[in-house]
Amino acid sequence: MSTLAIGFLGIVIMVVLMVMRMHIGFTMAVVGFVGIYIITGDWYIAFHTLGAEPYSSVATFLLIAVPLFTLMGRFAFHSGISKDLYDTASIWLRHLPGGLAVATVGACALFSAVSGSSLAAAASMGAIAVPEMLRHRIDPRMATGVVAAGGTLGIMIPPSLGFIIYGLIAEESIGTLLIAGILPGIILAISFMLVVVLWATISPAAAERQEPASWRERFRSLYGVWGILALFMLVMGGIYGGFMTPTEAAAIGASGSLVLLVLRKGWSFPEISESLRETTSITAMVFLILIGAHIFNVFLALSRVPTFITDFVIALQVSPILILLVIFVGYVILGCFLDTLAMIVLTVPILLPAIQAMGYDPIWFGVMIVMVMEMGMITPPVGMIVYVIKGVVPSIELRQIFQGVWPFVVAQVAILMLFLFWPEITLWLPNLMRS
Repeated sequence: MSTLAIGFLGIVIMVVLMVMRMHIGFTMAVVGFVGIYIITGDWYIAFHTLGAEPYSSVATFLLIAVPLFTLMGRFAFHSGISKDLYDTASIWLRHLPGGLAVATVGACALFSAVSGSSLAAAASMGAIAVPEMLRHRIDPRMATGVVAAGGTLGIMIPPSLGFIIYGLIAEESIGTLLIAGILPGIILAISFMLVVVLWATISPAAAERQEPASWRERFRSLYGVWGILALFMLVMGGIYGGFMTPTEAAAIGASGSLVLLVLRKGWSFPEISESLRETTSITAMVFLILIGAHIFNVFLALSRVPTFITDFVIALQVSPILILLVIFVGYVILGCFLDTLAMIVLTVPILLPAIQAMGYDPIWFGVMIVMVMEMGMITPPVGMIVYVIKGVVPSIELRQIFQGVWPFVVAQVAILMLFLFWPEITLWLPNLMRS
């Protein structure tokens, strides 16, 4: 059997093992280890890789940003800031058609700016916003759909673990990737708001219109969220201005988030302890996936699968955009079943060489695949965020939640096409940063 055939067989076996619920980190490590031995015929090389990669793949200064950004998000979550974010967004936006649902998108975007997790954003905002919207007689489909869609902003608006892992796998600047996610995240949030306004305008019965708040109420509401807004501006402004590395910015973000937790709840050791425990758990999971990915990537390099795929794509007499669309559809399907980080470490080493050979910017591609992964997290038949919402509000049928997310999926597709044909929109901030 040729090394190329062994490589493709290894990929198939890995997918089968993942379907059988084996942890993706272990799956990639085991398949990579066995594959290296089969290709080289030397147990020493296989065991040397297994012994060296767990250290070399995580012993990097950049990876310190993973636990620090995670800790920043957990401190913010346990500080109870999500309630203040929703209240502030509601006071500023409730006068619009579907105002409470529009406010939910705004609150999800603000919470994403400190959490970096789509599931956390959806769960937190779902528990707060959905009961409030239902109390004001907003259509259950809109109430749940908008939280599910708003939750997807957690992996787009920095700090995002997705961008950090992509940068490590693709060997691209993590700071540039984080900055690149800001404008697309804002555009997506605005598009979701427009969907709500259009929905409420066409069907006024779907969302009860609220009385506008006074300007005094609006400015007073900012008191509860100024700390988080200032922290986000400090962290991302420091990266954009070149004053801090992503790791240094993450350290400042985690420290600032701890200060906000203490100011809001005092030295609440249960919340601090739980934040540390959750951060340790998430970091261990991420590092295990990275270690497995590096072992598997050695196997892929020996099998020459990425090189074969690159040559195959270049030889195709079709438009590169058509190839990209096929790749994006594949990501949406994978997003129904796999975690975002798992998809990145599984697919980027295989696809990125072909993407670069077609002349596309790897920073742009990173933003695009994260956006497509967002779609996978809310599209049937699985849609992990949809099930999170169902767990938060069990009284609403799963069918209604899926019905509610479709208008937002259409908006995501429209924005995806916008960035596909005008990539300079996505690259505007990174290009300013580079200049």
